[in-house]
Amino acid sequence: MRLVIQRVKRASVTIEGRDKRGIGQGMCVLIGVTHSDTEASADWLAEKMAGLRIFEDEAGKINLSLQDINGEVLLVSQFSLYASCAKGRRPGFTDAAKPEHAERLYNYFVERVKGLGLKKVACGEFGADMEVEIINDGPLTFIVDDAPSAAGGR
Repeated sequence: MRLVIQRVKRASVTIEGRDKRGIGQGMCVLIGVTHSDTEASADWLAEKMAGLRIFEDEAGKINLSLQDINGEVLLVSQFSLYASCAKGRRPGFTDAAKPEHAERLYNYFVERVKGLGLKKVACGEFGADMEVEIINDGPLTFIVDDAPSAAGGR
């Protein structure tokens, strides 16, 4: 799984032009799923996301997590996080999981995040046409993959 985490002052998603869901201060998280992802991937990433220290403390240092600030989170599925733009001009999506697998893991991830006791968890709708609005704070944006890094793993 791959997360793109943006620290936001506020964010919202409008689904199919009819249903708007939003949050205040916290994170807007775009979620991509690939073929090899598992529930263990989702578990690790949910904990990592909620504990990621990207918010400022009283001294102005980036030292607090979403949990520490009692922040809110907006979760949005985005299959294009696994697009390949290496060849030609049209992105290839072969690394993105099939919809059945991706939807199951996205929903599992959402439930896992809701179980962390955060102030508010708002969600997009898997496979729907969505408009995402954010007021980025910083801006600070982070990409977190489940795969161990070349620099020594998790």
